[in-house]
Amino acid sequence: MEKIPMTRAGFVKLEAELKQLKSVERPEIIKAIAEAREHGDLSENAEYHSAREKQSFIEGRIKELEGVLSLADVIDPKTLSGTIKFGATVTLVDEDTDEEKTWRIVGEYEANIDKGLLNIRSPIARALIGKDEGDSVEVRTPGGDRSYEVLKITFE
Repeated sequence: MEKIPMTRAGFVKLEAELKQLKSVERPEIIKAIAEAREHGDLSENAEYHSAREKQSFIEGRIKELEGVLSLADVIDPKTLSGTIKFGATVTLVDEDTDEEKTWRIVGEYEANIDKGLLNIRSPIARALIGKDEGDSVEVRTPGGDRSYEVLKITFE
């Protein structure tokens, strides 16, 4: 199995979600299923079917998180330097609009573009890997081709 790169913060967040699912949500849904069973005929019991569906989702997410965490390769970006790679925080300027953007390249399970966390497998991140400050980068995105210049690279 291939290791999944992840920052310490991403690993801790997934661990916390797993703990919440196992210690809080799983017992709650088991209790809800038991209460719904007491209402009688299960074939027409919407509460029961809803609870079973939620239980299925919770169990699936628990299995997914356990798998991801078992394959996690926790990388500390502070120990890295040089060109753009996993964990780098990169400031770019769009060469067409002069708009500056800052992204941190992280693993796919911790990516959140709205928070500036860029999935390492995204087209932009793949195009940035190996680049240095001052380099120009052409990126083919779903929204069309973009040109960026790398302004700053930090590892925090």
